[in-house]
Amino acid sequence: MPAHLLPIYLNDHFAGATFGVQLARRASRRNAGTELGTFLADSLLPEIVDDRRTLRMLMGRLGLRPSRGKVAAASFTEKVSRLKPNGELRRYSPLSRLVELEGLAAGIEGKRALWLALCEVRDRDRRLADVDFSGLAQRAQSQRDRLEQFRLAAAAEALR
Repeated sequence: MPAHLLPIYLNDHFAGATFGVQLARRASRRNAGTELGTFLADSLLPEIVDDRRTLRMLMGRLGLRPSRGKVAAASFTEKVSRLKPNGELRRYSPLSRLVELEGLAAGIEGKRALWLALCEVRDRDRRLADVDFSGLAQRAQSQRDRLEQFRLAAAAEALR
């Protein structure tokens, strides 16, 4: 990856991670008191927050700062996504849950792709050499696998 593209790539993923953290927080709140809510609050959300922190640390190590504009756009987009029609006038619906979980699943897949891409180029920059990108990718796969049972249950409920 050409050096001038790396900051853009990492900032795009950092913005996506910002969106993902906000979406996970919202889904966790909306599903509080359920098995899904517990999974989101106690397992997935802390890991997603930690992954975003890892990416931020990595950017700092490379002398990069998160783009305020991209982070603001991601935050705004997450908030606007709440306005999507969900089959209910004023309340959370099964479709809302499904769409949120699919958004989290897509974000986790993107994060896994990031870690795998960085694993491919880490030998080109000694500042990346000690980062366990394979382990991070495996953790993302674990997150995706654990989320899938809840996503499928949400699909069964929403689409029956």
